[in-house]
Amino acid sequence: MTKIEKIVLSYSGGLDTSIILKWLQETYGCEVVTFTADLGQGEELKPARTKAEMSGVKDIRIVDLREEFVRDFVFPMLRANALYEGQYLLGSSIARPLIAKHLVGIAREVSADAVAHGATGKGNDQLRFELAVNALDPSIKVIAPWRQWNIRSRMQLLEYAEKHHIPVPSDKRGEAPFSIDANLLHTSTEGKILENPAEVAPDHVCQRTVDPVDAPDTPEIITIGFESGDPVSVNGKAMTPVALLTELNRLGSRHGVGRLDLVENRFIGMKSRGIYETPGGTILLAAHRGIESITLDRAAAHLKDEIMPRYAELIYNGFWFAPERDMLQALIDHSQAFVSGEVTLRLYKGSASVISRASPCSLYSADLVTFEESAITFDHHDAEGFIRLNGLRLRSLAARNGR
Repeated sequence: MTKIEKIVLSYSGGLDTSIILKWLQETYGCEVVTFTADLGQGEELKPARTKAEMSGVKDIRIVDLREEFVRDFVFPMLRANALYEGQYLLGSSIARPLIAKHLVGIAREVSADAVAHGATGKGNDQLRFELAVNALDPSIKVIAPWRQWNIRSRMQLLEYAEKHHIPVPSDKRGEAPFSIDANLLHTSTEGKILENPAEVAPDHVCQRTVDPVDAPDTPEIITIGFESGDPVSVNGKAMTPVALLTELNRLGSRHGVGRLDLVENRFIGMKSRGIYETPGGTILLAAHRGIESITLDRAAAHLKDEIMPRYAELIYNGFWFAPERDMLQALIDHSQAFVSGEVTLRLYKGSASVISRASPCSLYSADLVTFEESAITFDHHDAEGFIRLNGLRLRSLAARNGR
């Protein structure tokens, strides 16, 4: 085993990373620095410092990354209208490169030889963490305990915790709990009954949104303002990125917006089922497409839709820091120069529907589309030549094929 002098661990303070922390200290006999990223996940941040101190950690980093997360990762992704496999808003995927960026930054700051994470060998997160580290600083070693240690079952994990006096919460004993990942953009839940895609997910799985059936019977109308592709206001009130997403999460949660039961294809090769809740992100996606519908040229809009699946796949697979993602981002961002204005939506029983949109940069012309007499000269006879030229190859094919 290569001699390691210092490790920076991506540490949530949960049972798995608490066990990993002890295992790293035992296995490598070196100092471990813990890094906990505050991405808006909530209550689990509070005990992280205490648990790390109990394990003898001297250098404990808990960093508020919420603003950077939304401004520099979520918003650029939303400019692309990114959806993995046409549905998933990439809430977990987009958080990993930010965590990896700061893992590397702290490792450089404290002269650590390695970084470590708690992702398993079956999941996508190992790829997202490690490909990001490869891109940012390939000299730093990555330690993935789930691929190295001899723990192969949940029972062995709990036995290790008991042996090393690591507190095991009562809800972690017995049957394996749901696996939950949360940040300001979303909550994802996997495991237990959800591992059978034929089973209906129980109501208590969803934590961030009310059941649409129980949502208010009265719709709520909201207006979102955009500047150059990014949301900047809600109902006329200017907001920071974090405040804006927090407010939309509150509104969406109340109306049951943003629930998704998805069987997805992991990059590593298996299918998995998860329940995702992304209330604010779902509202923003609908609103952004709404403002683009009147501000983007047809060919530009269609090109964006063509590259979107590739862009989303790069994020899902862990290639945020790859040159091709940078290239696509440059194209996407260039398209957003005139994507400014306001979109009004109706939130009702799980839906976020665009009902109006307006922009000083609009390409929409009422004079062109009206069935009434138009102030803009449009010669209907021009369409005849347009159709005839576009039909030329079809007539040639028909003649050849004897139609």
